[in-house]
Amino acid sequence: MTALLEIKQHLKIFYSRYDIYLIPAMKFLFALLAFLTMNSQIGFMEKVASPAVSLLLALLCSFLPVNLMAVFGGILLCAHAYALSLETFAVVAGILFIMYAIYFRLAPEHGYVLMLTPMMFFFRIPYAMPLVLGLVGGPVCAVPVACGTICYYLMYYMKNNEKMLSSSEAEQMSAKLLYLVENVLNNKDMLLTILVLAVTLMVVYAIRKMSMDYSWYLAICVGAVINVVLYLIGGLVMNISVSIGAVVLGTLAALLIALVVEFFVLSVDYSRTEYTQFEDDEYYYYVKAVPKMSIAVSDKKVKKINSRNRTGRKRH
Repeated sequence: MTALLEIKQHLKIFYSRYDIYLIPAMKFLFALLAFLTMNSQIGFMEKVASPAVSLLLALLCSFLPVNLMAVFGGILLCAHAYALSLETFAVVAGILFIMYAIYFRLAPEHGYVLMLTPMMFFFRIPYAMPLVLGLVGGPVCAVPVACGTICYYLMYYMKNNEKMLSSSEAEQMSAKLLYLVENVLNNKDMLLTILVLAVTLMVVYAIRKMSMDYSWYLAICVGAVINVVLYLIGGLVMNISVSIGAVVLGTLAALLIALVVEFFVLSVDYSRTEYTQFEDDEYYYYVKAVPKMSIAVSDKKVKKINSRNRTGRKRH
């Protein structure tokens, strides 16, 4: 534990010294990974799917506000949808317009969450989002998580129905639009996932806010159990085939990620908890103070000393 605390303290010191360089670099790497992942999944428009485009957009995102990263991601999604068909573009653009209007109205400061959620789906660990955001965020984070889930299922539907969406058969545009809207918005898997992630996030947040000891650990464990149970119940109620093994393994990986986040964000020493109380003219105050784990990092400085030969003295 001491070694881990030393690493944590060194990272905090390093970040505080070089944050002016680290923040743009992290934004660049995050945006580059997000755009490359998107283009690798639905690279229907070859010019837009070029790594050079992803690199240029990532460079812009490193200096621009984080919400523009989500805007660029939506533009890429629309471009790939247009490469399939005009009907697909119309449906995707309409859904993104409504979704972004809700997002920018309710949670505009959580652009990272909106971009990270589809990536976690591609990495098979979307269950980490409600566990981590319940610890470090709040209920409002359910909005960008839901929007990111919708983006993932849009890409998933486009990827798995490429031939049908790009077919040029003579059929009415209204019929094709209706088919697209019905299969995208009435997707039971997507609705179940949004519901489970939102409820899990709320449960983790509610337990984390309690004043009991080890509330963060309890929130992580209860959230992981709630996530699995809700998927089981939802699959039975909505008549959806749920891969229990994938859900359990993904939840275990999410639990480990949440524990790592807890260590770097909270990491308190409950054995040194202190209680105090005081009052003013209107209220009595009861305060519980739990100190964070910390360790003094020694700042080692090595001095080079040049030895002199004192035996050979000059004779006058």
